[in-house]
Amino acid sequence: MNDLLLIDDDRELTELLATWLQQEGFQVRACHDGASARAALAGQAPDAVVLDVMLPDGSGLELLKQLRGEHPELPVLMLSARGEPLDRILGLELGADDYLAKPCDPRELTARLRAVLRRVQPGSTASNTRLELGDLSYSPSRGVAMLGEQEVALTLSESRILEALLGQPGEPLDKQALAQLALGRKLTLYDRSLDMHISNLRKKLGAHADGRSRIMASRGRGYYYAP
Repeated sequence: MNDLLLIDDDRELTELLATWLQQEGFQVRACHDGASARAALAGQAPDAVVLDVMLPDGSGLELLKQLRGEHPELPVLMLSARGEPLDRILGLELGADDYLAKPCDPRELTARLRAVLRRVQPGSTASNTRLELGDLSYSPSRGVAMLGEQEVALTLSESRILEALLGQPGEPLDKQALAQLALGRKLTLYDRSLDMHISNLRKKLGAHADGRSRIMASRGRGYYYAP
């Protein structure tokens, strides 16, 4: 049974979602503000977090920044009552794995959670073989990238993208195929989630010594790692 931490100040919605998710086999802990969420996270880390953008004692985005510093690979799905593009962009830039606007369909939330959790289950990684290309190496079993001697902290989605791209350097991977690997789902119309994860990954890895971007886009074909 997966342990889920649900962080939202809307108590009625939280109760509804918790009831649904428990019926779907999740063990749900609920927090209604940032302070109680931080206390819960300081104890036993959950398997995944559902986090609202707006909290009564601060921004959920600030809590997300803290989460990413302490638990970079913890799956986090953001919720927002506003559902504005800026909220989605900020959440994804700060490392959220996925995003849903409220009011959300509990079935859609369940499907998104199961998709992201499948990627962290034992045996879900395609290979335990260390991938190396130039000064970059990646360990699928640990989800850790190294640039020379420097470790690069990656989110779950970023690590899955990097693993896929390093598996066939120089060869473009279709965006839908990458989305399936990174998000556990297909992209929808106007969905920029994958592009934001790629942008974050580019920033973390930086460019090659000669200034070339490590991750390139091929129009109509997808993304590839440039050796």
